[in-house]
Amino acid sequence: MLTITRKLEFDAGHRIPDHKSQCRNLHGHRYTLEITLVGAVIEEEGSSDRGMIMDFSDVKALAKQYLVDVWDHAFLVYAKDEKVREFLQSLPGHKTVVIDSIPTVENLAQTAFNILKAAYQDRYGTGLRLHKLVLHETPNCWAEITE
Repeated sequence: MLTITRKLEFDAGHRIPDHKSQCRNLHGHRYTLEITLVGAVIEEEGSSDRGMIMDFSDVKALAKQYLVDVWDHAFLVYAKDEKVREFLQSLPGHKTVVIDSIPTVENLAQTAFNILKAAYQDRYGTGLRLHKLVLHETPNCWAEITE
């Protein structure tokens, strides 16, 4: 199986309500996102993407459009974390993204996978699809989803 992977980074804040340690406090991370795509190599004569599964600049552009620019420098807050949501709403112009699940790296990876899966699905009629997503919360801790 031939795949390509593009890595991007973004900064975001979050907290894990009810967590037993420091993660219950407001804090941030420099997240690293790895997007792995699978599909047939484009063979169309004269295409600028010929010989590629997808141009890496297009992989990046779609990731930024649908996820990275939305989450970068935002606070990712759990929909049921009412105290923090109220606080964030009191800050004029604050960039807040409400997540339907507790923003652990596992849940954020699943949410990101669901968002990006639709963005890459068969864009060229070559069977292109999101194969794997890895989200690093720290250099030593990450979640990985493969489909």
